[in-house]
Amino acid sequence: MEVEVVRTKITLACTECKNRNYHMTKDKKTHPDRMETKKYCRFCRTHTLHKETK
Repeated sequence: MEVEVVRTKITLACTECKNRNYHMTKDKKTHPDRMETKKYCRFCRTHTLHKETK
């Protein structure tokens, strides 16, 4: 029997400049709320907090 893993596509946006920089997938079962992570923004040229957008 195969178990299907449901992963949804998300987009991360910089909180400083509001540019959408990263596209990822996440598992809705383990992370039901919106994701936040520190990533490099090439427009700000620094590491900033990125939040999940719609």
